[in-house]
Formats: sequence, structure tokens, C-alpha cells
Amino acid sequence: MRALIQRVKQASVEVEKELIASIGQGLLILIGIEEEDGSDDIEWLCNKICGLRIFDDNQGVMNLSVKDINGEIIAVSQFTLHARVKKGFRPSYIDAAPPDIAIPLYEQFVRQIETVLGKKIGTGEFGAEMQVSLINDGPVTIFIDTKDKK
Repeated sequence: MRALIQRVKQASVEVEKELIASIGQGLLILIGIEEEDGSDDIEWLCNKICGLRIFDDNQGVMNLSVKDINGEIIAVSQFTLHARVKKGFRPSYIDAAPPDIAIPLYEQFVRQIETVLGKKIGTGEFGAEMQVSLINDGPVTIFIDTKDKK
């Protein structure tokens, strides 16, 4: 499972010109899922994301988590995070899980992050053409791969 986490001042998701999710200060998370991903990946990743100390404290030091600031989250499924670009110029997405595997894992990720965060989060719409808008705060952007826990 791969996650691209962006600290935002605000973010939103639209589908067919309809606003389906909107947040203020918090995190926009793009989630890529592989067939081999499972509950252990989800649990580890949700705990890691909610505990990341990437928000400023009173001294301007990144020392607070999204939970500490009572921030909000939007999670958007993003199969292109598993693009292979080694050969040629057309990315291959063979590492991304097919929808019958990815959808239940994405839904489990959403439920788990809501549990860890202690409140509902916003989501994209799986498989839809979405317009994602954000104001990246910092900018702070972090990439996490559960198969390479660096």
C-alpha cells in the first residue's frame, strides 16, 4: 500500500462538478493499493499517518499530529501511485490491485483511519473522474510505502 500524504490548509474533491468532500486544515491522502496488501498494511499505515508529527507547535516546530490539532482528512484512492515507468513513456499499472480487491481494502482503510482519528473523514469516489483541489501547507508532502517502511 502506498500513500502520498499532503499537509493542507484546505482540500476538496468534486465529481461531475458536485462537491463530495471538503476539509480545512489537515491531510489529503492519496492511497494506492496492491493485490498483496492486507489488514496489517492498513493498520500500520493508519497509525503512522495519524501519528505523523508534521504540524507546527507554538514554537513553529513540526511537533504535532493531525490528531493533536483536531485536523481533518480526505482519502482518495489513487491507483497511479503504483505506476511502473521503467520502460518507454507509457506507465504500466499492473501492480495496482483490480477493483474487486482494491475497493474493499480502500473501504477498510477509510474505516480504520476514522477509528484511529476518532472522527469521520472525507473520501473521493472510487473509479470516478475526480477533481482534487488543495492548498498544500508548507509545502509538506510525504510518501509512505508499507512494503518499504523507511
